[in-house]
Amino acid sequence: MGIRFILMVNKQGQTRLAQYYEYLTLEERRALEAEIVRKCLTRTEHQCSFVEHRNYKIVYRRYASLFFLVGVDNDENELAILEFIHLLVETMDRHFGNVCELDIMFHLEKAHFMLEEMVMNGCIVETNKSNVLAPIQLMDKAS
Repeated sequence: MGIRFILMVNKQGQTRLAQYYEYLTLEERRALEAEIVRKCLTRTEHQCSFVEHRNYKIVYRRYASLFFLVGVDNDENELAILEFIHLLVETMDRHFGNVCELDIMFHLEKAHFMLEEMVMNGCIVETNKSNVLAPIQLMDKAS
């Protein structure tokens, strides 16, 4: 499948956005998020951005006060996922203008729309920023 989940977490470990591409119960999600967030946030800047956890490979990157964590299969290319995280941040930057935690909190539905345009069933299907943002801009015009 590829991508199993995408999390956006602040420096205090609070999840601001979670998107799962496989079924996990709410309790399993809470436990998984707590373990992964604890593991990733305690790492230093000098350590690599890849962590193995259970049957996942976690690829993460910090932008300002937000951590973007992506859980993938063990055979997935880590550098491609790092590039996807950067693309996601650039897309959000283009829409929000220097995306921050508050943009995610107050426009959660738009952040989910962007993810849904880019990733379908755990596979990256769109990498063109203009194509990702076009439906959101249409919705903004209509409202």
